Amino acid sequence: MHITPSRAVAAALALTLSACGSGDKDASKTGATKGGRGGPSQVGYVVARPTAVPLPTELAARTAAFETSEVRPQVTGLVRRRLFTEGALVRAGQTLYQIDPRLYQASANQARANVAAAAATEEAARVRAERYRPLAQMEAVSKQDYTDAIATQRQAAAQVAQNRAALDTARVNLAFTQVPAPITGRIGRSLATVGALVTSSQTDPMAIIQRLDPMFVDIQQSAAEMLSLRRSLARGDVMPASAQVRLKLEDGSDYGYAGTVQFTEVTVDQTTGTVTLRARFPNPNGLLLPGMFVRAQFNQAIEPNAFLIPQQAVSRDAKGAATIYVVGENNKAVQRQVTAPRTQGAYWVVTRGVNAGDKIITQGLGKLKPGADIRPVPAGAVQRVAPPRSDAQQSDSAKKTS
Repeated sequence: MHITPSRAVAAALALTLSACGSGDKDASKTGATKGGRGGPSQVGYVVARPTAVPLPTELAARTAAFETSEVRPQVTGLVRRRLFTEGALVRAGQTLYQIDPRLYQASANQARANVAAAAATEEAARVRAERYRPLAQMEAVSKQDYTDAIATQRQAAAQVAQNRAALDTARVNLAFTQVPAPITGRIGRSLATVGALVTSSQTDPMAIIQRLDPMFVDIQQSAAEMLSLRRSLARGDVMPASAQVRLKLEDGSDYGYAGTVQFTEVTVDQTTGTVTLRARFPNPNGLLLPGMFVRAQFNQAIEPNAFLIPQQAVSRDAKGAATIYVVGENNKAVQRQVTAPRTQGAYWVVTRGVNAGDKIITQGLGKLKPGADIRPVPAGAVQRVAPPRSDAQQSDSAKKTS
């Protein structure tokens, strides 16, 4: 077969290009292997800094009126008038009911007359004693008669005082025929109707008045939790927190005003084993009503030396123990067990197992193992590694290069 010079040149050129392409592909594979293996893994870390972390608590609670007064009669009689609107706001001292005052008016008039009669008797006795004084000195009358006159005068004066006290009592009873509001607040329905007979010794109130602004919220906490908190405070593990409280209403919404804890009862409820904490809340819109169930949220204490660790840095082993990775000596990954009882936002609250200044690994944890060589950098500076390319993509790239 005869080969022309032009065909020979073309064949030689094709062999040369094939050799170049295979050499570049081998070099590319070799370089990829060296670049992807053998070096330490790059990880991102944050430096642990102690901080004061509040200890939040959410407990069941019930609202109670700030003041409650049962309107009761102080005298016996028939109710003649009701002078308020049910459910309205009443003021302290405002007349609510009118009880028939006629009997008490008569008693007051009688007491007034008794005072006048006693005063007249006392005046006569006083004049007689004054007349007997000079006569007794001249021995015109016996000294015993003078002594008896003075005693009669004093008895008459005492009788005047007794009748005046009876008059005061009658006036007080007459004033009680007008039943006033003891406190300012919202009055409920009337439990006594016009024409009803009320007595000073009855057990049922005529009406109930409640002051709803401000409002009390009684929070129930178990005695065991209270005891644990007090022991932590005594040891200095936690510090007292502010007494500010937030409320979550029955429909799940947040109450718009914050309250403050007023006091804690010193006795434990024998039936429930709980202690009552009382908080005070403003209630200008009347949204809170007595007897409502709510959830109270507040910081009962503050942990002064806790650590806030990003949640992605903490993992759990098969037993549920929390573990983290830290940057050890010679840039080795060190696994450490920590105590992380709760979360706060995007962080775990770690109370044990972390020291100030520890470099906690938060990025590059996918295939990290204890004792592995690492190249730590501050979190956020970790370089993104491109996914490995397929053989077809590498071949296309080699052809373009050649």
